[in-house]
Amino acid sequence: MSHTASLLSSSSIVSMARRAAKTKQSPSSAGFNAVRKEFPWRCVDGCGACCKLDKGPSFATPEEIFDDPSDIQLYRSMIGPDGWCVHYEKTTRKCSIYSDRPYFCRVEPDVFESLYGISKKKFNKEACSSCRDTIKAIYGSNSKELNHFNSSLRSSSN
Repeated sequence: MSHTASLLSSSSIVSMARRAAKTKQSPSSAGFNAVRKEFPWRCVDGCGACCKLDKGPSFATPEEIFDDPSDIQLYRSMIGPDGWCVHYEKTTRKCSIYSDRPYFCRVEPDVFESLYGISKKKFNKEACSSCRDTIKAIYGSNSKELNHFNSSLRSSSN
């Protein structure tokens, strides 16, 4: 489920824009002038946090994200009565229209650039951060979903 750049919290959008504006990476706690390892973004099975389309007031609304009224209308039409996407299968935690999902449900460099102004160079860092923020908001900071996401990223970069 590569959902969604459109489901970011307002704070995620602000922090993504701030990080994108920075030109120099700050040193990590690994030592002087060390560069923190950047993990490539990837979607993990069994999450679906981004499929919770109506997360409440701390997240950006479709009107804050999209310029095109048809995108707003499509997004709103996908919100079920419980706030989850109508195409999200809760029992399997999979998207029933995954291969045909709208562009805004795709976590891809071009989508992040067009919706949020995030450069392709910053995509992995911002996508990972966005997913972590969304997973924390939906499942919690100590959730199995967050642990699975983080361990999946670490194992994919080895």
